[in-house]
Amino acid sequence: MNIAEVYRHSMVIASDYRIPDPSKVAPLLEKRRDALAELGAHHVLVYRSLHDEGRVLVMIGVRSREPVVDLLRSRAFFDWFDAVGVEDIPAVFAGEIADRYDLTGREDDYPPGVLISTIVSVENAALFVNELHSAKARFKAAGVRKVWVFKAFDDSHEVLVLQDIDTEENARRWIGRHDAAPDWMEDAGVGVYPPLFLGEFVQMMRIGED
Repeated sequence: MNIAEVYRHSMVIASDYRIPDPSKVAPLLEKRRDALAELGAHHVLVYRSLHDEGRVLVMIGVRSREPVVDLLRSRAFFDWFDAVGVEDIPAVFAGEIADRYDLTGREDDYPPGVLISTIVSVENAALFVNELHSAKARFKAAGVRKVWVFKAFDDSHEVLVLQDIDTEENARRWIGRHDAAPDWMEDAGVGVYPPLFLGEFVQMMRIGED
């Protein structure tokens, strides 16, 4: 299993929500495998929060932009939320990869670590991406192994940052720091954006023949 390959060239839909029983997510996704394939999905990844009970993050990798637009307009998308027991309309991010880097220096694959997911609004997305890239040494020192940055389709100021970090202890320490690299993480949860997500990998589902 190589999660990095899922995100490498991907456009993604990320949905972050709370449900009474997170164990329902994977079975319901399996039942909708054909519908996901029709919309161009190639992988689905499910993460479970380590500190917010019932909170999950679902990442859907898709092949092209148009199916993403179709999916977000589809009643089936919201029917799925109803099926898993979502009470409030969840935060949904749709975008494409803007930057990525592996800080381990390893060529072999390794199991996923703890995931930090953050959706924030920035003044200049290109400048923000460059600032993160220039902070790679600080990411690495904090235990961050991989970083993916996505830019939203419908908002030039909106970005999603995924960080794979080696341990939960290092993740919590990194979140709590206040130097130049993680300051932007404090903006998670402002306005319409969900709070910062700290979670663990649960399942990856492959769709079609990608």
